[in-house]
Amino acid sequence: MLRPLSLLPALTAVASLAAFLLMPAGPAQAQAPAARRAAATTPLAMTIDSLTPSEIPRDGPVRVTGTVTNQDTETWTTVNVYAFVSDTPMTTSAELADAAETAEDSQVGERIIEESAPGTQDTIDQLAPNATERFSLTIPRRYLPSTTPGVYWFGVHALGQGPAGRDETADGRARTFLPLAPPARGRAAQKAVQAALVVPIRRQIEHAADGSIGGVESWVEALGTGGTLRSLVDLGVAAGSRPITWLLDPAVPDAVRQLVAGNPPRSLGPTVAEGGEGSESPDATPSPTDGTEPDGTGSSDPPGADSSGEDSGGEEPAPELAPEVQQAADLGSSWLEALHDGLEGHEILTLPYGDVDVAAAAKYDPATYRAARKRSTGDLAPWGLPTTPAVSSPAGYLDAGGLRLAEPASTVLVTDRMLGPRAPSVVRTEGHTLAVSSSGAASGGPGPTDRMTPLALRQRIVSEAAVRLLTRGRKPLVVTLPTTWSAPSADGFFEGLDLDWLNLTDLTTITQRAGTAVPIDRLRYPDGQDRLELDADVFTAAGDLIQAGDSLQNLLTNNDEVGSTVRDEAFTDVSYSDRLRPVTARASADQSRAWIESRLRGVRIDAPKAVILSSGSGRFAATITNSLDQPVSVRVRAVADPPLEVAVPTDTIDIGPDNRATVLLNASSSAVGIRNVTLLLTDVDNVPLGSSDDLPIRSNRVSSVIWLIIGTGIALLFGAIAVRLVRRVRAARRS
Repeated sequence: MLRPLSLLPALTAVASLAAFLLMPAGPAQAQAPAARRAAATTPLAMTIDSLTPSEIPRDGPVRVTGTVTNQDTETWTTVNVYAFVSDTPMTTSAELADAAETAEDSQVGERIIEESAPGTQDTIDQLAPNATERFSLTIPRRYLPSTTPGVYWFGVHALGQGPAGRDETADGRARTFLPLAPPARGRAAQKAVQAALVVPIRRQIEHAADGSIGGVESWVEALGTGGTLRSLVDLGVAAGSRPITWLLDPAVPDAVRQLVAGNPPRSLGPTVAEGGEGSESPDATPSPTDGTEPDGTGSSDPPGADSSGEDSGGEEPAPELAPEVQQAADLGSSWLEALHDGLEGHEILTLPYGDVDVAAAAKYDPATYRAARKRSTGDLAPWGLPTTPAVSSPAGYLDAGGLRLAEPASTVLVTDRMLGPRAPSVVRTEGHTLAVSSSGAASGGPGPTDRMTPLALRQRIVSEAAVRLLTRGRKPLVVTLPTTWSAPSADGFFEGLDLDWLNLTDLTTITQRAGTAVPIDRLRYPDGQDRLELDADVFTAAGDLIQAGDSLQNLLTNNDEVGSTVRDEAFTDVSYSDRLRPVTARASADQSRAWIESRLRGVRIDAPKAVILSSGSGRFAATITNSLDQPVSVRVRAVADPPLEVAVPTDTIDIGPDNRATVLLNASSSAVGIRNVTLLLTDVDNVPLGSSDDLPIRSNRVSSVIWLIIGTGIALLFGAIAVRLVRRVRAARRS
């Protein structure tokens, strides 16, 4: 027989409201443990761990299993567990959204109590404080709705003997949704609902000043069992041959590979074959450094030394890793293997490298977006898996500027909140195709238990698909999982999606539909999203870091990778994940740039104190010192006060590790006097490295007028002597 539920006392309702007000908002609330969620209102906490099948079948029973945990300080006895089901279905997504927010003490169905069907009840004889026991129920088909298609409430209640005795009020509860599909003969054209499940792999990536990955402890948590990255990959792997779509930031697996390698800092070591011995300047002379970095840190390592354990000529073993780094390396290796297995054979959408804030980039630095887009285009290294470019924010919002910045060929994934309650699944606007993701399906099931367990999420997905089955056109369903989703296991998730009226497919298949034309100015972009965008200062800091990295690469003779490495790091400083920490992101870029500039200052130029030109031109020498442990290639630029001119070598100057080179320069001036000269050290692209030296040059050049006067004077002198000699000779003859 069916018995109606009784309402909880008013005190329970007040406690429920207080608990809600104290709960944190956002993903943390959705991911709260079930026991914690139920503790405020019921002494017993319940979970639903399995529900088979995931719909109300045409024949056969529904089996449900789960747990009951005693949150009380007293022992409970004779705890009876019953299932309940509603008698009126929900037929729209709006109804599902309202139901998911229904208070846990609301009466949403009737308990199934039937003594003639023993499987409909389970009894736990005794439950001590903090103890957990399992239950199992089998509900025959005759006790479930059978006529009106839609989505029904379904759940379990626990009623036990506690300190205050026993009553008909539920002492523990867990709820979910259970759809009833129309019979196959009643479906128009026997058409199934298409559904695309998008699994995102995106995460905040922090770098220390030396380029190593920061926050290693958080990576250990994310890569471990039940962590966000591990859970999402395990879910994708569980799909097997079923089609799913991955939404991947390639910077994430690259960061994990760095952790697997021991989280080394940037390497200044050679990445290309070294040049011949003759590449060094002939005037270079060995000059060991004093062991102190030019930035004054007092480190015994020379500037730019690769402290990752690599040794250019020794046989020393790699240093032992810190425990958390070793743990991250072990977990990362397993995660990469699982990710490769999950990606292979499925659609892969790649975000701009580093998950760049597209809306902010459109306003302040479109070039950074284009560079990040280019970086993640093509086959996914090192596995060579084909990818498709995509644009999507974690919240699903994209403004008009960001949309126009995206390439028309890119897949754009947005939330249905941008289009209102009757959002189409595919939108066409200004040459772009937008796939519209269901925010309701991604929000999970109803409370009081964890709304984002695999089962709760699965039941919300099949329920959203079921209400679409009741509409004309069978609008497809796109579900993008939250990046914060986590679960220790995904068992049974995809098996519950194997329904004859639900057709799993990839996102590209759905976007090939005709779609609905929507003007771009009709797309909603909340003011809150606009305020969250990164500002221009963050992009400026990232741009300065990229320029410093390019100079470092141009400086190093045998390294052609450090520039791209630094560029990748800069992309992560203008990421969507940095929206909540823009000051930290800017500081990260500045600190990395300072680290690089300290290496650039490890190569310096020294000019003589002064130079005197005894004629109109002359030569003088400058010394270039390389205190890095890597060979460098530089050029010299001279800036002189006119009319003084200083000619510098046009060829690149190569200097070996811990060496110096003497460079001869030619100076010339058309005027007498002292002129100042600044000698600048640049990379091979003539970008200043930061080292310079000033010297005065004095020109004693005599002009042609003076030489004419001197010549005339000498001529007059010798002429006078000649005249005087002639006169003396004549005088002598006369006498």
